[in-house]
Amino acid sequence: MLRLISDFRTSVFLLSALLLFSSCTNKSERQDGYLHLRLSSNPTTLDPALVVDVTGGGIGAKIFNGLVRFDEKLNIIPDLAEKWEISADGRQYIFYISRGVKFSNDREVTAGDFKYSFERLLQPQTKSPNTWALDRIQGAKEFIEGRAKEVSGIKTADKYKLVIALEKPFAPFLSLLCMTAAYVVPKEDVEKWGADFSTHSSGTGPFVLREWKHNQYLILEARDDYFEGKPGIKGIVYNIIPEDLTAAAEFESGNLDVMSIPAAEFRRYSNSEKWKSLVSGAPGINTYYLGFNCGRPPFNNPLLRKAVSHAIDRGKILRTIYEARGEPASGPVPQALKSWAVPDMYQYDPEKAKSLLKEAGHSNGLKIKIYLTADQEVLDILEVIQGYLMNVDIEAELRQLEWSAYKAAINSGEPDAFWLSWWADYPDPENFLFPLFHSSNFGPAGNRARFKNKEVDALIEKGQGSIDRKKRDEYYEKAEKLIVSSAPWVFFWHKKEYTVRQPRVKNYKIYPIYSIDKGMGIELTDDS
Repeated sequence: MLRLISDFRTSVFLLSALLLFSSCTNKSERQDGYLHLRLSSNPTTLDPALVVDVTGGGIGAKIFNGLVRFDEKLNIIPDLAEKWEISADGRQYIFYISRGVKFSNDREVTAGDFKYSFERLLQPQTKSPNTWALDRIQGAKEFIEGRAKEVSGIKTADKYKLVIALEKPFAPFLSLLCMTAAYVVPKEDVEKWGADFSTHSSGTGPFVLREWKHNQYLILEARDDYFEGKPGIKGIVYNIIPEDLTAAAEFESGNLDVMSIPAAEFRRYSNSEKWKSLVSGAPGINTYYLGFNCGRPPFNNPLLRKAVSHAIDRGKILRTIYEARGEPASGPVPQALKSWAVPDMYQYDPEKAKSLLKEAGHSNGLKIKIYLTADQEVLDILEVIQGYLMNVDIEAELRQLEWSAYKAAINSGEPDAFWLSWWADYPDPENFLFPLFHSSNFGPAGNRARFKNKEVDALIEKGQGSIDRKKRDEYYEKAEKLIVSSAPWVFFWHKKEYTVRQPRVKNYKIYPIYSIDKGMGIELTDDS
């Protein structure tokens, strides 16, 4: 009976949400032949030099290309470089650019365009948070500091030959070139639009940005002249729908083709006779966490960070409210990327949490502010966390902000603690260590916890410079264990991605890294 009541209430809520949404929103009308998707928030930017989030990166992958990219098995394959050569010492890379590939403005791409795009990313005027992706190139630091007019390690040997020299060997360098930050952009369009290039993005990808009404919708249109052929759909419409319930109503009315399943709806869709065969799931290369601001009180004290870690029953939250849609995390690096194991140091132990709180000098309790995004699923999780903290005399005020304001706040170090996730830009443990925990990356570059440890820095740097995989893993294992022992985060889980799709959607896949999906293979068989 309780289950019937629950289903009835869900149906009523879905109907109410649909009526409300259709009456008061400016969403894009459904367009035949276009794949309709949902975004929970407005993308911050589509300028490759500035993109730092999964949403922007996923859309950008369909508009732009790089020299190389990942395939579905995470191998590095050609993108705009048809082949490449690497010197024996691992410092020089030679890329041969495919001929005849054109930007959406109908101009051919050359090696000079990559030199321009990489130097644009590195120049201070761009204010890119992604300079770390290319600053290992020889001469990059002098260029960033204004002591050189060009990057000495980027040369165009001829129109289609690009030569890159590194300051020292860096094993994941090709992986870095698969990132959004390394996409090529046309100089003439960047200079024409200036700061507005993000809303007039033009690249070499299979789609072009046709329209973007901020906080409402964004439309990509397929190109007829993409160098790998024409996409199987006319375009993609991203409707920006913050509320999960409204998104579910839109999906069930047929206005969305694919939807990431909200935690609250997971059981209903996975058990539904109508939808369960259309549910897809795959492990993601990501880590979800509650981050602490380690750079100032109160969480510059590791005892308090450990107290919070012991205060929360993470396993119960994962099994219940999160519907077991992930694997428990004991550290920042997903198990799929490493050859070692890190034991869970922070089992649920409220009495130990209280003891650590007193040891840290807070016998009378503690008040903190936790920032989170304006997302119902996140709010549900944080309200449970709030209850666990209250049980050990930590009063947590939850402050919800929309995505842009939220990012600005955590980048500037405003909150005491914050809820966030990190999704792999490239499949290497280094991507979960250097951006997130190296002291050179405070703020928007990734280290929003403002964690600083000289030994961790040194271990990460040694790993980066080691071409030998076994030695590299040894350095990274030591670094991760030191990070976990310092508790800059509460490590929650590695999320599995689950989506549900309409029957008309064919060849749909979930990719382990967002940049893999160019939107080429998917088709719509019936768009009535």
